[in-house]
Amino acid sequence: MKNIFKITLVALITVLLANCNRSTTGKSRLTGLSFNNPKDGNYIGNSSFDGQESPLGMVSIEGGTFTMGQVQDDVMFDWNTTPKKIHVRSFFMDETEVTNAEYFLYVQYMKDVFPPSQEEYKHIYNAVLPDTLVWRKSLGNTDILSENYFRHPAYANYPVVGVTWTQANQYCKWRTNAVNLKKLIDRGFIKNIFESDSIRNFFDTDRFLSDSDGLFEGDSTIYKRGVKTRVARSKGDPKPDRNAFQGRKITQADGILQQKFRLPTEAEWEYAAKAIIENREYNNIRGRKKYAWDGKYTRESQKRHRGNQLANFKQGRGDYSGLAGWSSDGSDIPIRIKAYPPNAFGLYDMSGNVAEWVADVYRPIIDNEANDFNYFRGNLFTKKLIDQEGKVVIVGNDVAVEYDTLPNGSVVPKQLPGSIKYVPITKSDAAFRTNFSKSENADIGDGDLNSSRFFEDDSDRFASRPSMYNSPKQPRIKRDSITGRDILNIDAKKRRTLISNQTRVYKGGSWADREYWLDPAQRRYLPEYMATNYIGFRCVTDQLGPMTYKKRKARGTRR
Repeated sequence: MKNIFKITLVALITVLLANCNRSTTGKSRLTGLSFNNPKDGNYIGNSSFDGQESPLGMVSIEGGTFTMGQVQDDVMFDWNTTPKKIHVRSFFMDETEVTNAEYFLYVQYMKDVFPPSQEEYKHIYNAVLPDTLVWRKSLGNTDILSENYFRHPAYANYPVVGVTWTQANQYCKWRTNAVNLKKLIDRGFIKNIFESDSIRNFFDTDRFLSDSDGLFEGDSTIYKRGVKTRVARSKGDPKPDRNAFQGRKITQADGILQQKFRLPTEAEWEYAAKAIIENREYNNIRGRKKYAWDGKYTRESQKRHRGNQLANFKQGRGDYSGLAGWSSDGSDIPIRIKAYPPNAFGLYDMSGNVAEWVADVYRPIIDNEANDFNYFRGNLFTKKLIDQEGKVVIVGNDVAVEYDTLPNGSVVPKQLPGSIKYVPITKSDAAFRTNFSKSENADIGDGDLNSSRFFEDDSDRFASRPSMYNSPKQPRIKRDSITGRDILNIDAKKRRTLISNQTRVYKGGSWADREYWLDPAQRRYLPEYMATNYIGFRCVTDQLGPMTYKKRKARGTRR
């Protein structure tokens, strides 16, 4: 009898609590107004968030503090990996490098949406193609790789190479749009536009949030439904058509769309590669890691695979894979993804196979006095361009598509047709701010006015001064008055360095590098418009909310 009474009491309390929760669900806790209800103004509100699912092909990297910089002798005497303790936020990272198959999908998509046969799109397709000629050698028989490595199915699951930093950055933007488009189709918000030959497949996430009526050439019938709102149909009102749009438009506050993909910062990449989580003992780190795996040797110690290399790298002069019958690293060029065990975070090939682009602009010294929270050099703060009517300006519709001619002669669009026009913020936008003062921050504290010996100049006079790093200047295009052809006028002066605001960091050793470069702390650089046969990339995206959703015991207290 007592048990029945207890069970009944618990059931009543549960029902009461549920009713209390239900009565306040979807309401403002401080005003009582209902969210997503036309009777109360249809104000948007959504507080239900149980964490993000890992995006396809990615693993969760829990953030924390670590020592960024070298842990072994600086035999190159670069002095550019000085140890520095910083904090990195949690994020998601691709478990492998982007492969030829995945990048080829991007190339096909861009060709479909922006046909190179049309005059206004003729440069867009060529701008995304990888440089397959990076495999050529003046004294080497390597044309078979130039002709087959990117497109042949034998190399489909190999890391893509011949991709510049600029191309890798554009791929990340496209991936954001492709993932969000597929998500909206799968969840029934819009029609499957891939089944229609008459609808242009271009989709831009920012424009979907700001100007969705202009997407898909203004065809609003593509939108099937929006977010449901709590509104009852009055008696006698006609039933809405089955295919009519219902609900309200999706906003960022609904938490439906995928966060932007991007290249990892140098700090994020090094943190993920070192994976010091496996060296953790309570709140301490046991020793320092030399490679992405635990241990100070590059060979497998387990009996079954003893002697095999733990990464794909150049083992000596003329030794890319070992002896015939005993291929100790499995490949003489990049090897297929997941050929080696992952590190403690579940990431593959963070040491070896191909080096990888990261987002940062290169400077010789990691700033000891700079930000120790999610460090990154290379911020360019922009804003949407708004016209006189208060509407966002669309590239290709309201303004012409602008192109850049890179120092290597490649012509690339600054922004794709159909996307929102972004411009750098102005001085007035940054006025009275304490956290930043200008749009371009690549050379802040190392190359800008205040860090130079001309610090007393004004900005106009300083612009005419020689660059601190004396790097090559951007080429100019001149038109030949006789032939009418464009001629690329390249800077022919002798220069001391390639370091500039267009020079980017790449990390990790590759199939063509010696063991020294396998250390995740090592850093090298290359202009963002150049490509090689040993640099690839992978994407990251930010994790929202708490650092982790794993349940943990309280630390630092006794209970």
